[in-house]
Amino acid sequence: MPTSPSEPSGKGRGPYDPDPDLAVVGAGPAGLAAAVEAARRGLRVVLVDAGDRPGGQYHRHPAPGLGARRPGALHHDWREFTRRTAALDGLVRAGRVVHLPGHHVWTVVPEGAGRRLHAVAAGDDDAAATVRARAVLLATGSHERQLPFPGWTLPGVVGAGGVQAMLKGGLVLPGRRVVVAGSGPLVLAVAGSLGAAGAHVPAVVEAGTYLGYSGFAPALLRNPAKLAEGALHGSALLRHGTRLLTRHAVVAAHGSARVEAVTVTRLGPDWRPLPGTGRRIPCDALAVGHGLVPQLELATALGCATRTAADGTAALVLDAEQATSVPGVWAAGETGGIGGARLAVVEGTLAAASVARVLLGGGAPGPREAALRRRRDRLRAFAEAMGAVHRPGPGWTGWLRPDTEVCRCEEVPVARVTEAVDALGARDARTVKLLTRAGMGWCQGRMCGPAVAALAGGASGGGTAPDRRPLSCPVPLRHLAELPEPSAD
Repeated sequence: MPTSPSEPSGKGRGPYDPDPDLAVVGAGPAGLAAAVEAARRGLRVVLVDAGDRPGGQYHRHPAPGLGARRPGALHHDWREFTRRTAALDGLVRAGRVVHLPGHHVWTVVPEGAGRRLHAVAAGDDDAAATVRARAVLLATGSHERQLPFPGWTLPGVVGAGGVQAMLKGGLVLPGRRVVVAGSGPLVLAVAGSLGAAGAHVPAVVEAGTYLGYSGFAPALLRNPAKLAEGALHGSALLRHGTRLLTRHAVVAAHGSARVEAVTVTRLGPDWRPLPGTGRRIPCDALAVGHGLVPQLELATALGCATRTAADGTAALVLDAEQATSVPGVWAAGETGGIGGARLAVVEGTLAAASVARVLLGGGAPGPREAALRRRRDRLRAFAEAMGAVHRPGPGWTGWLRPDTEVCRCEEVPVARVTEAVDALGARDARTVKLLTRAGMGWCQGRMCGPAVAALAGGASGGGTAPDRRPLSCPVPLRHLAELPEPSAD
């Protein structure tokens, strides 16, 4: 059994005995908070995560060989995170938590009164692990939303979240002169991090407008810390000499061996490019992203109900206790709608408390949980406002050309997708996929899904629920062959 949450020593072990009460999938802010809270309340917990160390995409660790003197320099809430990882260490040593790092959970299936989770270990051996638990808490996080444009496949064009990963985990810059573009608060955070790391950011290109927040005054007034955070981002732009262009988008990237410049165009209210407003900005890298998309493959395979969030993405339907529509399955963090790390921590704590009451018995929630609920509701209201302000408008498809690649994995251009819609009668992303192979590549539609859905006449930013897939990640065939035969009853 693993003895430290920092060492992937549990690869290939399973099933575990005694069976845990709770299996937490994901060790980002939500999953880490949930595992610690659940164990403190007396539950036996297994924490399964694809990363080698806790933190998820938000709190990334530089490799030890890089010799980072201040690994938390580019992170928010690093001190709180290190306290929580220290608590996890203690709970692992005490035998209250089993941590399985480097494991991708690829399916969750019912078994008796509980659930059975199947995972594959990352690495050369691709070993299998099986976990049986009475309850499951999904904290699977999110991935970036990308809207394609001509030239987006050039070297030097990197996702905004990918740039954060390069800075935090690799201590490297994507370039020396970096344009940051897209929509949502992540672009401001990325621009600030790049400036602090020594890059020159000539422009932050925001497709939305911050004036949109004026329609959500109650949510803003209830979250003064968010206003202060926005002011900090704004002051960082001023300090580094970065120009903020709202209602603009990068509609093309130019270069031969790598990106050398981008064309920035003003947008109308529906995000349609306005003719005659384009300008070129020289750069050697572009960080671009239009927010995040909840990662729901495991949840939808279980049959969990989804809703369309304010940002146009699909998110899980959760009750006040963070429970999904499927009995015995809870969720926390970005799975319930994109809201940030602080909201994820609160939701993870509340979900763990709910699981403990159900499995161990107990009375009504106490004052601490009531305070956490109020904080969750306040942060969630701001998240919904943020999503509505930065939701992609339908006119963004106006910057595409027929030869623009939509699906990078399968090299499917816009023309083939529009042919499937106009000539072959496709009316949804799944049909387009069957006719064009868009979404059948290695990323399984994570990169192209929102764009394909929009071109097929769906939501402009990817509001359709992800397909219900039996496998949430690539799995060696031998693991499928080793599965037990389904019960006759």
